[in-house]
Amino acid sequence: MQKGNIRVQTENIFPIIKKFLYSEHDIFIRELVSNAVDATQKLKTLSSIGEMKGELGELRIDITIDKDNKILSISDRGIGMTGEEVDKYLNQVAFSGAEEFLEKYKGQNEASIIGHFGLGFYSSFMVSSKVEVITKSFREGSVPVRWECDGSPEFVLEETKKDDRGTTILMHLNDESVEFLEPERIRTVLQKFCKFLPVPIFFEDKQINNPVPAWTKKPSELTTEDYQNFYKELYPFSEPPLFWIHLNVDYPFNLTGILYFPKIKQSYEIQKDKIQLYSNQVFVTDEVKDIVPEFLMLLHGVIDSPDIPLNVSRSYLQGDPNVRKINAHITKKVADKLEEIFNNDRKSFEEKWESLGLFVKYGMMTDDKFLDKANKFFVMEDTTGKFYTIDEYKMATETLQKNKEGKQVVLYTTNPVQQDVFIQQANKKGYVVVKMETLVDASFINSIEMKLENTQFVRVDADITENLIDKMESNDSVLSKEDAERLKSLFDKPLEGMHLNVEVKGLSEDSNPVTATRPELMRRMKDMAAIGGGMAAWYASMPDEVNLTVNGNHPIFKNILNESSQEKQEKVVRNLADLALLSQGLLTGNNLTSFISRSVELLNA
Repeated sequence: MQKGNIRVQTENIFPIIKKFLYSEHDIFIRELVSNAVDATQKLKTLSSIGEMKGELGELRIDITIDKDNKILSISDRGIGMTGEEVDKYLNQVAFSGAEEFLEKYKGQNEASIIGHFGLGFYSSFMVSSKVEVITKSFREGSVPVRWECDGSPEFVLEETKKDDRGTTILMHLNDESVEFLEPERIRTVLQKFCKFLPVPIFFEDKQINNPVPAWTKKPSELTTEDYQNFYKELYPFSEPPLFWIHLNVDYPFNLTGILYFPKIKQSYEIQKDKIQLYSNQVFVTDEVKDIVPEFLMLLHGVIDSPDIPLNVSRSYLQGDPNVRKINAHITKKVADKLEEIFNNDRKSFEEKWESLGLFVKYGMMTDDKFLDKANKFFVMEDTTGKFYTIDEYKMATETLQKNKEGKQVVLYTTNPVQQDVFIQQANKKGYVVVKMETLVDASFINSIEMKLENTQFVRVDADITENLIDKMESNDSVLSKEDAERLKSLFDKPLEGMHLNVEVKGLSEDSNPVTATRPELMRRMKDMAAIGGGMAAWYASMPDEVNLTVNGNHPIFKNILNESSQEKQEKVVRNLADLALLSQGLLTGNNLTSFISRSVELLNA
């Protein structure tokens, strides 16, 4: 039996390791199971090159709980260790690494790259009052040994009995860690960190992992059903995905994975952080913001890269050249896939646009490289269900939809039901109105307008139809100049929280008597203020600016101007204005209450 002190200068390094090594205690299971996987994989490699003689037998990892003795154990049938190797790797190498670690991260609260220091095994002391290691090397004639340490620099190393090669780690759990004696707690951690490790892992006599997940196979080996089944494995309660992209790169970096486009019918269903990051099939994190481009955080799936270490900090990811290359590669792969589907099966692409549009618009706003590619497959759906690329829309509206500056005008609706009257009027003029009704569209329009040359987006209710494209097609008013002034003065009354601009025009008789519109720029500012932002409070406090266009050619105004009762005349005019405001959702509070009371009065008159 050998007794001794672990060769480190620090008197008691374990409390320091506990403080600095890991923020989540349950990660010790990942570290120890990963070590067991490494030991097993090394044995397979040695066997394949002839350095390991004899049968491999069943290669597996077993996790067991002994509640009575408060012991959690992890066993493998890997390469094992000799007494000399235990002394080297547990008493010397790891602890010299620990000192290096402490020196490097002195004064910091978290480790950047734990794997560099070989400290994974020592995570066991975060939960243990004592740790035993019983191991036997695969080498012929090896003598099994037992190593024991209670978290002080003192250790015991002695010969013991063990029939099979491999290593068993017995953790005598401390009083603060008895939660890890509960099977459900262990099962939850294994499901999180070890679900796809490449060696079978057994707990309570059941295998808990899939050692050969879909992303480790070649695309040619997988069917559509295989991809869909793997999606169910990752997200049991989700609808089937729209489609997927299989990543497989080995130069200039290593990257495998499968990214899925989920079905999203409503903008509020968007969920980020659904992509899982693995390193050699070991779960690392589901916070992949710096690895995956921001707009693709809406995707689901798995990416696996051994070039990204198990324990990483945000600053490491942001500065790592491999991470930047991976980010750019994923963007290109996604853009290429979308373009391929658009070119090969446009009908299917358009049917999926309700979900795809969110990804594409988000990408066009945030990533200029993606924008360059997306211009080929970005589509807009008009109010009749027809789809246009940007170039197709320009061709279809080339003649009619240009403003006085020569810019192409894209007419859009944010609410086809509420804005139906404006859409109908625009369609009568031959204008094409596209739908922009998701939560991202307000930001998208502002962004894309700056990026597209000679293009202006105008909401269909931003002005009366005759003025939308700055090509006035007004008829002469049947009203005299004096009657028009009288009518304007009847409408030109102050309203709470609103600034009204009243104009009398001679429009067609079948046009509405009064139309309320909001200037495009001011409405956008108010909409953005509702979301929040730098100038939000200032814009939000401003009164709504509304243009009231009174159709002087509508027959109703002859009756109103001939009405002998000034009171009734004013009430009818006010109601016509309020109906127009109501159609824009601008009649609220006291103004709405007054409209209801006045309407009842007029009906009873």
